[in-house]
Amino acid sequence: MFESAEIGHSIDKETFEAEVPALREALLDAQYDLKQQARFPVIVLINGIEGAGKGETVKLLNEWMDPRLIEVRTFDQQTDEELARPPAWRYWRALPPKGRMGVFFGNWYSQMLEGRVHGQFKNAVLDQAIAGAERLEQMLCDEGAVIIKFWFHLSKKQMKARLKALKSDPLHNWRISPLDWQQSQTYDRFVRFGERVLRRTGRDYAPWHVIEGVDPHYRSLAVGRILLESMQAALGNSPRKHQGNVPPLGRSIDQKSLLGALDMTLRLDKRDYEEQLVTEQARLAGLLRNKRMRHHALVAVFEGNDAAGKGGAIRRVAAALDPRQYSIVPIAAPTEEARAQPYLWRFWRHIPARGKFTIFDRSWYGRVLVERVEGFCSPADWMRAYGEINDFEEQLRNAGVVVVKFWLAIDPQTQLERFQEREQIPFKRYKITEEDWRNRDKWDVYSEAVGDMVDRTSTEIAPWTLVEANDKRWARVKVLRTINQALEAAFAKHKH
Repeated sequence: MFESAEIGHSIDKETFEAEVPALREALLDAQYDLKQQARFPVIVLINGIEGAGKGETVKLLNEWMDPRLIEVRTFDQQTDEELARPPAWRYWRALPPKGRMGVFFGNWYSQMLEGRVHGQFKNAVLDQAIAGAERLEQMLCDEGAVIIKFWFHLSKKQMKARLKALKSDPLHNWRISPLDWQQSQTYDRFVRFGERVLRRTGRDYAPWHVIEGVDPHYRSLAVGRILLESMQAALGNSPRKHQGNVPPLGRSIDQKSLLGALDMTLRLDKRDYEEQLVTEQARLAGLLRNKRMRHHALVAVFEGNDAAGKGGAIRRVAAALDPRQYSIVPIAAPTEEARAQPYLWRFWRHIPARGKFTIFDRSWYGRVLVERVEGFCSPADWMRAYGEINDFEEQLRNAGVVVVKFWLAIDPQTQLERFQEREQIPFKRYKITEEDWRNRDKWDVYSEAVGDMVDRTSTEIAPWTLVEANDKRWARVKVLRTINQALEAAFAKHKH
């Protein structure tokens, strides 16, 4: 869920200074419209990694906007007065009235995360707290509140580099707090439980926005823009089209993307490919015959750019197996029967029994890809789908299903070459359609949708594997090896 916030986003000082005046003016306009209309409050929740710029960013927002209309609250250790009451009491007292904005540090997410990370309670209590947070946010949004949730992120490497730099700087080493040192020791646990919280509470009415915190210019502009667009959408004067109070998703403002960060030059020569392919195919065949497979099922999801080689990769996976062990489910546009049912119905029908393997050629991710881009469903529908999909995959995992998800990525030039090749070869001509050519014109829009998809559905339970597929040999081996590693990891857990 944090992949896009670890690729080194940055904005140069000149661009930052050029964009800030217009952003400040727009934020002030939105703030005064909010006050004048007084139809709803805005609640901003600040969470994430220590040292990722949470405090600095909120301080800057106070400078950019009218601080008289913003109340910043920090919830530290509970007082005796608060301990004598239900946990949510302290937050209800601090809610901003309609027409105003409240910024909450140490909010309900901070409390549950700190408690779980430091072993004060187990997952069952954390899950109860998560369910309580969902109910609270749903209630507030039903009453008209706009909730904007930020997670400020640093990778483990970035966090350590920051602490090292501050420690050696006599002018700024005072900025390292005990909490910074503490979290540097518990980083992995904090991020793991943080992902659990984000996965279960990222809903269409209150999605999370993950902000890379290394570069102050990038993070400040990103937060300012998201805040502005969310307020404009709710006020009804957004330049973008939104439905109801659905806030916009965060967008990269420095042109860096998760797909763009892939090394598309990765390749295998023919000899290495043939050797590694046979090795991984034999490994997969053995794993699926392993007695521990009786406790598991396997689902592999294949998505990717048109002509990225999904079919070829699927054939290399299937070539290693007995046809009775697996089934391939191609997903096309929903039938009338499927449209009469809830969205996930047609995918639930194909979930394999224990010991079996199902390959989805396209999948339930169509809702947040083609249906989103082509306008086949409303923004509220595809925004809601992220949470529904995460819930679905968690149910699969809890039932022993190993879920492996692939996005096969190619660059535009490689796709063009493959399209042209398909048109020249008679037995491949059926693979190329007018729709494929039309989709090329929407390359950037699809790339943005893929980035949002990975950010919101790449989880510890079912992570996405991005496959550099300019070289088909590299892609096929990476797919097989990833499936094998996922099965081996599931078998190792089952031993205990």
